[in-house]
Amino acid sequence: MSFRRFLLGAAFAASLVSVSFAQQDDYSKVEIKVQKVAGTVYMLVGAGGNIGASVGDDGIVLVDDQFAPLAPKIQAALKGITDKPVRFIINTHYHGDHTGGNAEFSKLGTIIAQENVRKRLIEGSTTPLGTTPPAPKAALPIITFNDRASVHLNGEDIRAIHFPAGHTDGDSVIFFTQSNVIHMGDDFVTYGFPFVDVNNGGSVSGMIAGVEKVLAAAPPDAKYIPGHGPLSTADDVRKFVQMLKDTRGLVADAAKKGRTAAQMKEAKIMAKFEDQYGKGFLKSDDWIDTLYADVTANKSAAPYHNHGHADEAPAKKK
Repeated sequence: MSFRRFLLGAAFAASLVSVSFAQQDDYSKVEIKVQKVAGTVYMLVGAGGNIGASVGDDGIVLVDDQFAPLAPKIQAALKGITDKPVRFIINTHYHGDHTGGNAEFSKLGTIIAQENVRKRLIEGSTTPLGTTPPAPKAALPIITFNDRASVHLNGEDIRAIHFPAGHTDGDSVIFFTQSNVIHMGDDFVTYGFPFVDVNNGGSVSGMIAGVEKVLAAAPPDAKYIPGHGPLSTADDVRKFVQMLKDTRGLVADAAKKGRTAAQMKEAKIMAKFEDQYGKGFLKSDDWIDTLYADVTANKSAAPYHNHGHADEAPAKKK
């Protein structure tokens, strides 16, 4: 799969971006759409990962910031909501369609992220989809955390909790506690089979474990901002994680019978999921490769029993 095909194949943005492609793309046609979610929280949709924003008298807390060329449009969209300043930016993970605006927004507020996000941005990264060079100093988070961080603003307790080994090894799920809204980053997307960055600590098993932890901890009526796609409900998230479990189970069973990934593709074991999940940029054969790598890994890719912080998500409302 080429990097360009990956970017063009996702209708509402990519999970990664190269600097060279970003420079060539025409962001002048991108419109930033604003949707009120609940309480203090808004969702901004443009090109790249969905942005969450807590807006109130104390200022703005952003979750992710898409691509650098879109920063002026994002700022203009925020001005349409409030004249209060951006105070903090939280990155859900390191991918460029979620952190590309960091250098611009660092001029306005403080960037916060899990430690592995800063590490990946400093070092640059390589995946089967392309190579991203090290980020400039201005784009780096200046406050990092291991397990969790909290921002208390606008009467909102905003909890960023690290769920390791999911989409990447630096994933944070963001809980807007009072507004009952959860930003999932790319641990939950709606474009079909998800991209899992196995080159940089991601795993399907870890994604399943993380999403199930969130569902178990969250109020049943919580609203979910996916990394990509429309505002969602707990039912949407449950369907997504069930697909992950079902497809992983198919590949695990086939692997136990000695089938290779190539044989699974030839047998079309993903056929019943094709119409709903195989129409995005990640095709069924690509998903089989991802799952096969997961089920044949030597070590468990779902280390939540070793990470007590994953059990400390905000509790359900009584």
